[in-house]
Amino acid sequence: MELISPTDSVFLLGESREHPMHVGGLTLFEPPEGAGPEFPREVYEALIEHQDFQPTFRKRPARLLGGIANLTWAYDDEDDIDIHYHLRRQALPTPGRIRDLLELTSLLHSSLLDRHRPLWEGHFVEGLSDGRFALYTKFHHALVDGVSALRLMQRSLSKDPNDLEIRAVWSLPRRRHSTNRSRWQIVSQLAGSVAAFGPSTLSLARAALIEQQLTLPFAAPRTMLNVPIGGARRCAAQSWSIDRLKSIKQAAGVSFNDVVLAMCAGALRYYLVDQNALPDTPLIAMVPVSLRKEEDADSGGNMVGTILCNLATDVEDPAKRLEAISESTRSNKKVFSELPRLQALALSALLLSPMALAIVPGLGTAAPPPFNIVISNVPGPTEPMYLRGARLDGNYPLSIALDGLALNITVVNNAGNLDFGLVGCRRSVPHLQRLLGHLESALKDLERAVEV
Repeated sequence: MELISPTDSVFLLGESREHPMHVGGLTLFEPPEGAGPEFPREVYEALIEHQDFQPTFRKRPARLLGGIANLTWAYDDEDDIDIHYHLRRQALPTPGRIRDLLELTSLLHSSLLDRHRPLWEGHFVEGLSDGRFALYTKFHHALVDGVSALRLMQRSLSKDPNDLEIRAVWSLPRRRHSTNRSRWQIVSQLAGSVAAFGPSTLSLARAALIEQQLTLPFAAPRTMLNVPIGGARRCAAQSWSIDRLKSIKQAAGVSFNDVVLAMCAGALRYYLVDQNALPDTPLIAMVPVSLRKEEDADSGGNMVGTILCNLATDVEDPAKRLEAISESTRSNKKVFSELPRLQALALSALLLSPMALAIVPGLGTAAPPPFNIVISNVPGPTEPMYLRGARLDGNYPLSIALDGLALNITVVNNAGNLDFGLVGCRRSVPHLQRLLGHLESALKDLERAVEV
């Protein structure tokens, strides 16, 4: 047995039927030219032949002294792991539309993982009318974080369309010097570092918090998204050309992530107007960002922080909204850039700490919302990737909805596309799929506003 870290234990303790604590992903594949109708089945059968499991994929929560749960991990023997349970073959009903795939994904993303087995599942989905096939995977956040799951997926694929080797994520060799820690691990490791603030750092922190008006938690308005949630989820996914966003970035002189945030802000404004629920004050997003300085470009280690961004949803003009978002992100990143590295990450942990309330059912809605939504832009593959010659056509991350944070938007670049994955509480966020149309409308608004 092995002790579960306090960080990982939080995700196990905070889980309930209403609050599944797993991260997921939906990948879509286009079979190679000339592939027959049996190609997806052949890929599935090649995958399940891999029955050597890395330790991460063999562990499950155990009971200490026969009764105390969520304190230790147990490791199943490889012979005891039922690969047909962990990787299941599914088929869509006729006519096999993308909406049918997303409905199935929503149901799969709503169900809890079985704690009597290692905490991961894969669902190999066939039956799309256009010949593509899909793989939905989910991992408990106590087992692996979302960024690590994406990296595992990338390692299982190949940049060579002629590479016929099949690699299963559960049997990939471990990397010895991975720096791929989750934000939650960074938070837990740096929580004690606040005491290390010296006089000069305190002066900088005072300037950050008071003089430079750093956006702080609990300044967000309460909205229809900041309510208690149920256990059912709805997932939505769509891709957009990266070139469209880059054109806006260049024309407006802002960062790429500013354009992503403005696209989300415009979509949220449209959605809330439709629901007669747009607040008079702007929504606040929690946004993970790189805090690495230019002179640190070649240095190793983590320099990822968390800022709160004013989404300017109270501003009607899309150009002015983009400008306000850019100013918010620039000002908040400037605050961190003036702090020493350790204190910058500690301050980021401080801003992220209210999110821990949302993990404990009931506490997430007892206080004003620390922010309204989490919007993450995660690095993905920059060139086409293949699974036995089948091209990765979509790579949609699906994260966690929490009490008080009923909607999550995560974005991943995939070669020339930007893939959006939306997860919302099925009850609290009605008609989630309409946000996809609003994202397209918001992108067109930005293109017109900056005259692309």
